[in-house]
Amino acid sequence: MSHVISQDGTVIAYERSGTGPTVILVGGALGGRFGPELPTRLAPRFSVYRYDRRGRGGSGDTAPYAVEREVEDIDALITDAGGSARVYGISSGAVLALEAASRMPGRVTMLALYEPPFIVDSSRPPLPDDYVTHLDALIAAERRSDAVEYCMTAAMGIPEEYLAGMRGTPMWAGMEALAHTIAYDGRVMGDTMSGKPLPANAWATVTMPTLVITGDETEPFFVAGADALSTLLPDTRRKTLTGQGHNVEADALAPVLAEFFAG
Repeated sequence: MSHVISQDGTVIAYERSGTGPTVILVGGALGGRFGPELPTRLAPRFSVYRYDRRGRGGSGDTAPYAVEREVEDIDALITDAGGSARVYGISSGAVLALEAASRMPGRVTMLALYEPPFIVDSSRPPLPDDYVTHLDALIAAERRSDAVEYCMTAAMGIPEEYLAGMRGTPMWAGMEALAHTIAYDGRVMGDTMSGKPLPANAWATVTMPTLVITGDETEPFFVAGADALSTLLPDTRRKTLTGQGHNVEADALAPVLAEFFAG
């Protein structure tokens, strides 16, 4: 495991594999570092960075949290890579990647986004207005399991009756360990899960080639959000993966990313 030091002094842990142009992988909510499946498939053509977002795994977590600090973490990885990188993000990590690209467009040279969870219409209920503040209160009260449950029902739309069998499993324990970061992703999303149209000028500096991807077995709101984002950015490719939902398989995703990032 290697480390970089972010601008505020936070240690950010990462692993690098492969050779070629740099690709940085940005994970989403309740997820740790990317597993080896996608990096292994990209490594023959790219130098792939998979890292622990702050507050997760081997990375530090300097308070107070701000989205700008997570952008600086990506910036530190780009510096380590030589000053520029292609960036891929999934789910709320896609929105963090989008924020990073908008704040340092000269350093993010290409951008790929899988199913940013924007809610731009009535295809599903929006997040509660107090979503982030309620998560903060649950974590302050050490109610980590309740924070996970709240995220999975309010944000992910999982019916409450499905959660009973998940509690007490190793997967649930892993999510509890990351519960304090759920509000971080809520702050990354801002008000883009409110059921309103995306702000027209929010990412005006994102002019680099951008690939926006969804699966054909995903929920309609992911498709609506991806379509809405694609209309805002000037240099966008739109791709739908056959047989894929939100938990996209590396075998389906890797060839699409490799073709795009090689361009």
